[in-house]
Amino acid sequence: MNIRDWPTEERPREKLLAQGATSLSDAELLAVFLGSGRRGQNAVDLSRALLAGAGSLRELLDAHERPGLGAVAWCRLRAALELGRRYLDANLRERETLLDPLSSARYLKSRLSGYPYEVFACLFLDSRNRVIAFEELFRGSIGGAHVHPREVVRRCIVHNAAAAILAHNHPSGSTEPSPEDRAITHRLRQALDLIEVRLLDHFIIGEGPPTSLAQRGWL
Repeated sequence: MNIRDWPTEERPREKLLAQGATSLSDAELLAVFLGSGRRGQNAVDLSRALLAGAGSLRELLDAHERPGLGAVAWCRLRAALELGRRYLDANLRERETLLDPLSSARYLKSRLSGYPYEVFACLFLDSRNRVIAFEELFRGSIGGAHVHPREVVRRCIVHNAAAAILAHNHPSGSTEPSPEDRAITHRLRQALDLIEVRLLDHFIIGEGPPTSLAQRGWL
Protein backbone atom coordinates (compact mmCIF):
# COMPACT_ATOMS: atom_id res chain seq x y z
CA MET A 1 0.00 0.00 0.00
CA ASN A 2 1.23 3.46 -0.86
CA ILE A 3 2.03 5.53 2.24
CA ARG A 4 -0.29 8.26 0.95
CA ASP A 5 -3.15 5.79 1.45
CA TRP A 6 -2.30 5.25 5.12
CA PRO A 7 -4.23 7.02 7.91
CA THR A 8 -2.67 10.45 8.39
CA GLU A 9 -1.52 9.75 11.94
CA GLU A 10 0.43 6.66 10.76
CA ARG A 11 2.38 8.33 7.96
CA PRO A 12 6.02 8.82 9.06
CA ARG A 13 6.31 12.49 8.05
CA GLU A 14 3.01 13.49 9.62
CA LYS A 15 3.83 11.45 12.72
CA LEU A 16 7.19 13.21 13.03
CA LEU A 17 5.55 16.64 12.72
CA ALA A 18 2.85 15.81 15.25
CA GLN A 19 4.81 13.78 17.81
CA GLY A 20 8.49 14.48 17.17
CA ALA A 21 11.29 12.38 15.70
CA THR A 22 11.68 10.23 18.82
CA SER A 23 8.21 8.75 18.22
CA LEU A 24 9.34 7.10 14.97
CA SER A 25 10.80 3.62 14.65
CA ASP A 26 14.16 3.07 12.94
CA ALA A 27 12.35 2.04 9.75
CA GLU A 28 10.09 5.09 9.85
CA LEU A 29 13.02 7.47 10.37
CA LEU A 30 14.89 5.87 7.50
CA ALA A 31 11.76 6.10 5.33
CA VAL A 32 11.45 9.84 6.01
CA PHE A 33 15.05 10.24 4.97
CA LEU A 34 14.76 8.14 1.81
CA GLY A 35 11.58 9.95 0.79
CA SER A 36 10.37 7.21 -1.54
CA GLY A 37 10.57 3.49 -2.07
CA ARG A 38 11.01 1.52 -5.24
CA ARG A 39 8.78 -0.59 -7.47
CA GLY A 40 6.72 -2.89 -5.29
CA GLN A 41 7.94 -1.34 -2.01
CA ASN A 42 6.96 1.87 -0.31
CA ALA A 43 9.60 3.77 1.67
CA VAL A 44 8.78 2.01 4.96
CA ASP A 45 8.86 -1.46 3.37
CA LEU A 46 12.20 -0.63 1.74
CA SER A 47 13.58 0.65 5.04
CA ARG A 48 12.49 -2.51 6.85
CA ALA A 49 14.14 -4.64 4.17
CA LEU A 50 17.38 -2.64 4.42
CA LEU A 51 17.45 -2.94 8.21
CA ALA A 52 16.71 -6.66 8.07
CA GLY A 53 19.44 -7.20 5.49
CA ALA A 54 22.03 -5.25 7.49
CA GLY A 55 21.00 -6.70 10.84
CA SER A 56 20.50 -3.39 12.64
CA LEU A 57 20.45 0.36 12.10
CA ARG A 58 24.02 0.67 13.36
CA GLU A 59 25.27 -2.00 10.96
CA LEU A 60 23.42 -0.32 8.10
CA LEU A 61 24.97 3.07 8.88
CA ASP A 62 28.41 1.51 9.41
CA ALA A 63 28.34 -0.34 6.07
CA HIS A 64 31.17 0.59 3.73
CA GLU A 65 29.39 -0.67 0.63
CA ARG A 66 25.96 0.23 -0.71
CA PRO A 67 23.38 -2.10 0.94
CA GLY A 68 20.84 -2.25 -1.87
CA LEU A 69 20.56 1.51 -2.28
CA GLY A 70 21.12 3.61 -5.36
CA ALA A 71 24.13 5.91 -5.50
CA VAL A 72 22.13 9.07 -4.72
CA ALA A 73 20.36 7.60 -1.68
CA TRP A 74 23.62 6.08 -0.43
CA CYS A 75 25.44 9.42 -0.74
CA ARG A 76 22.61 11.12 1.17
CA LEU A 77 22.80 8.51 3.93
CA ARG A 78 26.57 8.89 4.29
CA ALA A 79 26.22 12.67 4.28
CA ALA A 80 23.55 12.53 7.00
CA LEU A 81 25.78 10.33 9.14
CA GLU A 82 28.69 12.76 8.74
CA LEU A 83 26.40 15.68 9.62
CA GLY A 84 25.52 13.88 12.85
CA ARG A 85 29.19 13.38 13.65
CA ARG A 86 29.98 17.02 12.96
CA TYR A 87 27.06 18.08 15.15
CA LEU A 88 28.51 16.04 18.02
CA ASP A 89 31.92 17.54 17.27
CA ALA A 90 30.54 21.09 17.41
CA ASN A 91 28.58 20.31 20.56
CA LEU A 92 31.68 18.95 22.26
CA ARG A 93 33.81 21.93 21.20
CA GLU A 94 31.23 24.43 22.45
CA ARG A 95 31.28 23.04 25.98
CA GLU A 96 33.14 25.39 28.26
CA THR A 97 34.97 22.48 29.86
CA LEU A 98 34.99 18.74 29.31
CA LEU A 99 34.19 17.41 32.77
CA ASP A 100 31.70 14.66 31.93
CA PRO A 101 33.38 11.37 30.91
CA LEU A 102 30.11 10.17 29.37
CA SER A 103 30.11 13.05 26.89
CA SER A 104 33.60 12.31 25.65
CA ALA A 105 32.85 8.57 25.56
CA ARG A 106 29.72 9.11 23.43
CA TYR A 107 31.59 11.42 21.07
CA LEU A 108 34.54 9.05 20.67
CA LYS A 109 32.22 6.10 20.08
CA SER A 110 30.44 8.06 17.32
CA ARG A 111 33.77 8.78 15.65
CA LEU A 112 35.40 5.35 15.94
CA SER A 113 32.54 2.84 15.61
CA GLY A 114 32.18 0.81 12.44
CA TYR A 115 35.76 0.65 11.21
CA PRO A 116 36.84 -2.86 10.09
CA TYR A 117 40.34 -2.10 11.36
CA GLU A 118 41.75 -0.48 14.49
CA VAL A 119 41.93 3.30 14.65
CA PHE A 120 43.80 5.11 17.42
CA ALA A 121 42.69 8.69 18.09
CA CYS A 122 43.27 11.54 20.50
CA LEU A 123 41.26 14.45 21.90
CA PHE A 124 43.57 17.38 22.64
CA LEU A 125 42.49 19.66 25.49
CA ASP A 126 43.66 22.97 26.92
CA SER A 127 44.42 23.73 30.57
CA ARG A 128 40.68 24.16 31.30
CA ASN A 129 39.83 20.82 29.65
CA ARG A 130 38.29 22.53 26.62
CA VAL A 131 38.57 20.62 23.36
CA ILE A 132 41.22 21.95 20.99
CA ALA A 133 41.10 19.21 18.36
CA PHE A 134 40.29 15.59 17.58
CA GLU A 135 42.64 13.57 15.39
CA GLU A 136 42.83 10.00 14.14
CA LEU A 137 46.54 9.32 14.55
CA PHE A 138 47.08 5.69 13.58
CA ARG A 139 45.27 3.05 11.57
CA GLY A 140 46.02 -0.63 11.42
CA SER A 141 44.70 -4.04 10.60
CA ILE A 142 42.27 -5.96 12.76
CA GLY A 143 45.40 -7.21 14.52
CA GLY A 144 46.04 -3.77 15.93
CA ALA A 145 47.17 -0.23 15.19
CA HIS A 146 50.84 0.60 15.51
CA VAL A 147 50.99 3.43 18.04
CA HIS A 148 54.11 5.61 18.20
CA PRO A 149 54.42 7.66 21.42
CA ARG A 150 56.70 10.19 19.74
CA GLU A 151 53.94 11.09 17.25
CA VAL A 152 51.38 11.51 20.04
CA VAL A 153 53.85 13.79 21.84
CA ARG A 154 54.49 15.74 18.63
CA ARG A 155 50.79 16.34 18.01
CA CYS A 156 50.29 17.49 21.63
CA ILE A 157 53.07 20.02 21.12
CA VAL A 158 51.60 21.17 17.79
CA HIS A 159 48.24 21.80 19.46
CA ASN A 160 49.83 23.23 22.61
CA ALA A 161 47.69 20.76 24.54
CA ALA A 162 47.67 20.62 28.32
CA ALA A 163 45.76 17.34 28.50
CA ALA A 164 44.75 14.46 26.27
CA ILE A 165 42.13 11.72 26.05
CA LEU A 166 43.07 8.66 24.02
CA ALA A 167 40.73 6.21 22.33
CA HIS A 168 40.87 3.30 19.96
CA ASN A 169 38.34 0.81 18.64
CA HIS A 170 38.24 -2.98 18.77
CA PRO A 171 36.70 -4.23 15.49
CA SER A 172 35.83 -7.47 17.29
CA GLY A 173 33.29 -5.53 19.34
CA SER A 174 34.87 -6.37 22.69
CA THR A 175 35.65 -3.39 24.91
CA GLU A 176 37.85 -5.36 27.29
CA PRO A 177 41.36 -3.79 27.32
CA SER A 178 44.09 -6.17 26.23
CA PRO A 179 47.49 -6.41 27.93
CA GLU A 180 48.87 -4.50 24.92
CA ASP A 181 46.30 -1.72 25.48
CA ARG A 182 47.43 -1.35 29.07
CA ALA A 183 51.09 -1.43 28.05
CA ILE A 184 50.79 1.29 25.40
CA THR A 185 48.73 3.42 27.78
CA HIS A 186 51.52 3.19 30.34
CA ARG A 187 54.13 4.11 27.70
CA LEU A 188 52.08 7.06 26.49
CA ARG A 189 51.52 8.35 30.00
CA GLN A 190 55.27 8.26 30.64
CA ALA A 191 55.95 10.07 27.36
CA LEU A 192 53.30 12.74 28.01
CA ASP A 193 54.53 13.26 31.57
CA LEU A 194 57.85 14.39 30.09
CA ILE A 195 56.14 17.31 28.32
CA GLU A 196 53.72 17.98 31.20
CA VAL A 197 50.59 16.90 29.34
CA ARG A 198 48.00 15.20 31.56
CA LEU A 199 46.62 11.91 30.25
CA LEU A 200 43.00 11.98 31.44
CA ASP A 201 41.69 8.71 30.01
CA HIS A 202 41.97 6.01 27.37
CA PHE A 203 38.68 4.64 26.02
CA ILE A 204 38.21 1.29 24.28
CA ILE A 205 35.42 1.50 21.70
CA GLY A 206 33.37 -1.51 20.64
CA GLU A 207 29.88 -2.89 21.14
CA GLY A 208 28.04 -1.30 24.04
CA PRO A 209 29.39 1.44 26.31
CA PRO A 210 33.11 2.31 25.90
CA THR A 211 35.50 1.06 28.57
CA SER A 212 37.48 3.69 30.48
CA LEU A 213 40.96 2.73 31.62
CA ALA A 214 40.86 5.63 34.08
CA GLN A 215 37.77 4.14 35.73
CA ARG A 216 39.56 0.80 35.93
CA GLY A 217 42.37 2.56 37.81
CA TRP A 218 44.91 1.81 35.08
CA LEU A 219 46.17 5.35 34.46
